[in-house]
Amino acid sequence: MSLNRYERKRDFKVTAEPKGRSARRASGKGGIFVVQEHHARRLHFDLRLECEGVLKSWAVTREPSLNPSERRLAIQTEDHPMEYARFKGEIPKGEYGAGTVKIWDRGTFKSEKEVSEAMDRGLIEVTLRGRKLRGRFVLVRIQGEGEKSSWLFFKRRPKIVGLRIPTVKKAG
Repeated sequence: MSLNRYERKRDFKVTAEPKGRSARRASGKGGIFVVQEHHARRLHFDLRLECEGVLKSWAVTREPSLNPSERRLAIQTEDHPMEYARFKGEIPKGEYGAGTVKIWDRGTFKSEKEVSEAMDRGLIEVTLRGRKLRGRFVLVRIQGEGEKSSWLFFKRRPKIVGLRIPTVKKAG
């Protein structure tokens, strides 16, 4: 994964954002996640999942919800360096993404499939273990490919395991 787009959009002499570098990671079926509250032109939440040594990133239009019936539009953005998972602070006026960044939630995630493979297919299912976001969440691509593609982000309804529905015997 390349950080070229990330680096081209920033002047590291001006911004405190980490320059970072790609790191290698053996498995793409889990790692860290972070959700950053970003007060830029518009308030949004940046969802980031570790994948192949970088943070795959989406700008989520509103605060993530624990209600499975609430969907959030998520626009895929450029990959960010792993160090960005700890970034909080002010991006200076005039810089890309200018505004305040706060860490809203962070933790670890697990995935049944490699995240990069799931992204290619347009369906990412992860189990998040954060302070606020816990449980199964889904990102499903609804339009486009790659950076700027549109996805929906939502909590998955829990599976009901072992539920037995009684059968009604007919009389006679």
